[in-house]
Amino acid sequence: MLVTQKNQYALRAIFELAKYKGQGPVKIYEIAEAQNIPLRFLEVILSRLKRSGIVESKRGYTGGYKLIRDPMEITVADIFRFMDESLGPIECVACVSEKSNCPYQGQCAFFPMWQKVQDAIRDVFDKTTIHDLLEVDNSEGVHCCM
Repeated sequence: MLVTQKNQYALRAIFELAKYKGQGPVKIYEIAEAQNIPLRFLEVILSRLKRSGIVESKRGYTGGYKLIRDPMEITVADIFRFMDESLGPIECVACVSEKSNCPYQGQCAFFPMWQKVQDAIRDVFDKTTIHDLLEVDNSEGVHCCM
């Protein structure tokens, strides 16, 4: 499984909006600055997340973006699925460069192991909420290095 830069930016944007839940809209440039996300990418990401029903926007001087779902109800997997459905089936690591011509077609001893890894990762993403991440940030003062 590959966690794309787009998914990381989306996760950081939602995380930043969750910090201000209930305090009104947050300006896009404030999100970009706080989470070190290029503004052009953030505009695209927030537009997509807006269509998903996770965030909404308000135009004008007092406008910005705000989280409309409770951080306890949003999982990391939700965000990744809304962005590009990258939590789909795993592709064999041995065949990344030859997706259509795998020399091991159904006889790969490694595939079951990679599938278990994929399932474990998916399980962590499905069980981790934005609220969980906020609690780690608040209790430990941890800052992400993604």
